Amino acid sequence: MLKIKKLVKTYRTGDQALKAIDLEIPEGQVLALIGPSGAGKSTMIRCINRLVEPTSGEVWLGDLELTRLGSGALRRARREMGMIFQEYALVERLTVMENVLSGRLGYVGFWRSFLRRYPQSDVDEAFRLLDRVGLLEMADKRADELSGGQRQRVGICRALIQNPKLLLVDEPTASLDPKTSRQIMRLICELCAERGLAAIINIHDVALAQMFVQRVVGLRFGAIEFDGPPNALTPNVLTTIYGEEDWEATIEKVEDEEGIEAAE
Repeated sequence: MLKIKKLVKTYRTGDQALKAIDLEIPEGQVLALIGPSGAGKSTMIRCINRLVEPTSGEVWLGDLELTRLGSGALRRARREMGMIFQEYALVERLTVMENVLSGRLGYVGFWRSFLRRYPQSDVDEAFRLLDRVGLLEMADKRADELSGGQRQRVGICRALIQNPKLLLVDEPTASLDPKTSRQIMRLICELCAERGLAAIINIHDVALAQMFVQRVVGLRFGAIEFDGPPNALTPNVLTTIYGEEDWEATIEKVEDEEGIEAAE
């Protein structure tokens, strides 16, 4: 479904953020992208939807080569790639409903969105999504009245109302407490399963990734060091990706958390 072939990103300084990345993600698979700061995780996500322009290589979404598209075709292609941001990227003065509906901007045009004249079908879908994430009663609240977890749920709804084929998720739990982080990761994975959505989640919390996703890719210095199931992240593998640390404690934490999940 998503194919990345020999993807390279070199900055003007000569720093190579991505080194010939090859990756395929089938429909419905949720993948966690892990690695130390500066490994190229955010760059890779942004190269896929070309918020950052790749230096070379190819990115395919289905039969469409994203890396060759002109500006108009790229705008249309971005409708099929929902983005969820670390800092939520909501318009604080707008209501929850208005922020969710902004995900339809690529479909309704500037003037209809400016005048808040969205089709009733879009409004109905926004209500359904807010109900699904537990925010229906917040529809008329301003975004700046929400907690971090609530804001992230609004961001999820805004991405999903695009009806995308792929979710690109950049550090969705970085600003959240541990309990809310688990709830957000669980919600993203459940929604992907319900919709058959593929997703790439850039995440620093290794234990959280191991708890929820189907596949983990580890980057180091812009190259893939690991690609496999979460239970294959042994202490030796984590040392290769991140360097020396007491990784046994991380693995024990995952086992403890999974026990809590089962009890709940």
